[in-house]
Amino acid sequence: MDKIRPYTKIELLKILFMFFKMNLKSMLEYKFDRFFIALAIFVREMVSIVIMFLILTRFVTIGGWTIHEMFFLYSFLFLSYSIFVFFFTGIRDFDDMVYQGSLDRYLIRPLGLIFQVVSARIDFTATIGHGAVGIILFLYTYKTVGIVWDFKSITYYASALIGGAIIQAALFMISSCFSFWTIRTVNLRNLIFFNCRRFAGYPISFYPGFVQKLLIFIVPFAFVSYFPAQYFLRKPDLSMFWSGYLYLTPLIGVAMFALVYMFWRMGLKRYSSAGN
Repeated sequence: MDKIRPYTKIELLKILFMFFKMNLKSMLEYKFDRFFIALAIFVREMVSIVIMFLILTRFVTIGGWTIHEMFFLYSFLFLSYSIFVFFFTGIRDFDDMVYQGSLDRYLIRPLGLIFQVVSARIDFTATIGHGAVGIILFLYTYKTVGIVWDFKSITYYASALIGGAIIQAALFMISSCFSFWTIRTVNLRNLIFFNCRRFAGYPISFYPGFVQKLLIFIVPFAFVSYFPAQYFLRKPDLSMFWSGYLYLTPLIGVAMFALVYMFWRMGLKRYSSAGN
């Protein structure tokens, strides 16, 4: 029996592009509904931003941070999440694939499983909704926080967003790993990701020590928003932490994703179909 020839990189890119077109066509089939989903996400997130704005306008600074600096920090959170849901929706929704039996179909195809999981789904509405909020926050703050935007700072900003997106992908992948044993992991996902993400909207120096350690070493949202923002702002509270943290976001993302991927492969060996 002849061996199946592995796909070349060009062929994989073509397949990836085909998946992208299929996802886009699927979204455009219900344009009206998709538009309002994106709008609903945008309004939901903007409401929290407006409430935060109204509260912060009553103070000159909080913990030495002005409102523009706080929103600049917040922009990292939204923009990196927007990148994350564009590239890693399949990982976010992995337990749905297991529950609905889609994973069984992927396992018999001559393609890498993680490639199929990542390329199979794109959440355009969340990408647009969160991305729009992030862009508004960035445009509102990028001039007022005193940053000189040159090649070095732009490169850092882009790498921090990509690194932050990969960190969030790794966090979602942790809960995905447990789908191999328990099928449904929605609540675990919410516990690990969405609850901890709320902390990342503020400087971690505001929190007690155990929360700071949680956000640096366990669920490292500090590398998604706080340390990238501090690279530019250099607020006095940075002295509470090792300055090397400012440069670790991409490294933390790649290392964490690789580590969780190893655990994910271990879980895959234990997988048996959900039978749906």
